[in-house]
Amino acid sequence: MTTLIEVINHGPIRELRLARPPVNALDTELCRQLIHAIELAMAEDAHGIVLSGSERIFTGGMDVPHLLSHGDDKHKLLDTWNAFFGAVRTLAESRIPVVAAITGHAPAGGCVLALCCDYRVMARSADPARPYAIGLNEVQVGLIAPEGIQRLLRRAVGAHRSSVLLATGALVPAEQALQIGLVDELVDGELVAARAVAWLQDLLKQPRQPMLLTRAIARAELHDALHPDLIQLDRFVEAWFAPDAQNALQALVARLGK
Repeated sequence: MTTLIEVINHGPIRELRLARPPVNALDTELCRQLIHAIELAMAEDAHGIVLSGSERIFTGGMDVPHLLSHGDDKHKLLDTWNAFFGAVRTLAESRIPVVAAITGHAPAGGCVLALCCDYRVMARSADPARPYAIGLNEVQVGLIAPEGIQRLLRRAVGAHRSSVLLATGALVPAEQALQIGLVDELVDGELVAARAVAWLQDLLKQPRQPMLLTRAIARAELHDALHPDLIQLDRFVEAWFAPDAQNALQALVARLGK
């Protein structure tokens, strides 16, 4: 089995680096390995986790060609989406703090993973004319953002702003993402993981049990948002097969192939 998660230990902090070239697209196996890596970190008594990506790309989101390869097989499609939402829930329910080191672009599924972290540090592009972007652009590729995912965005940026971003499928440049609270810090690209580790090191100086218990209370709404009733995966998969969704998805794959 190919290892799709690189593990880098920084003392009691464990960095999990997505490593599926070229863009860390989230397929079934990467999501399952992420679940295992988070669970293993907790089992081995890591005190915090940094989730990072590759240079210029955190993750390109769900692997649409992989999803389309399932054809009309709803069982395989459900399996992939269950793996993704399993990874999302594992992050959201982590007993230890998790920081997203957003090393570059983070559309769709990448943004969802980041929203489940305690803190988000994003890379500042070396080229101001081509900033990195983050957001939930599902509607642009023919997908619905379930209520649970919408709640994650509302938690970060507020109800009105999230409704506009969701309806338009906007990808937000890093500087704007900082201004609206979608990310917490911007740093130069090569410093993202180091800054995420440093933030966790400061957090871990707090009395451990009071910090963890307070954190758990503050994050309870993340657990609630990801309840299966608010994801409605069966309905989500049915919508996947709608003609306009399929047209948009096929158009996306055609663009990716150029």
